[in-house]
Amino acid sequence: MTDVTSLRFDIGGTTPTTFTALHQLSRDAEDLARQAGLDARLIELVRLRASQINGCGYCQQLHSKQALDSGESEHRLRELANWAESEHFTAAERAALRLAESITRLSGGVPDADYLPATEHFDRTQIVCLVWTVSLINTYNRLAISMVPTA
Repeated sequence: MTDVTSLRFDIGGTTPTTFTALHQLSRDAEDLARQAGLDARLIELVRLRASQINGCGYCQQLHSKQALDSGESEHRLRELANWAESEHFTAAERAALRLAESITRLSGGVPDADYLPATEHFDRTQIVCLVWTVSLINTYNRLAISMVPTA
């Protein structure tokens, strides 16, 4: 995990109004996702998977804890990086994780092969909420990663 004292800048301390607005947007998006019927564990799984892909240690630790607090198992969290080969994820979770990976690795758009499986398990509002969730965690990841000095 990255220690705040090792950051180039404290983004939240330097731009508190903007950072507070981002936090509020994230809370609002999560509230809408929950109201739309998305499970807290699924929300944390897609956040954690995006953070794994992006290499954001701080976000990985935070969302692992939040997933556990939401009732997720440690075993499934250990399996998350290999969700596609694991038997421990439902078809709906696989579709959401596939969509999350595609959004996170965005290269010219989200292919139908990554989007269409989500339509088999989630309604339009739930898919939009998943897109918001993944997009926002990618924003947090990029903010955190950009402030960590590298060699």
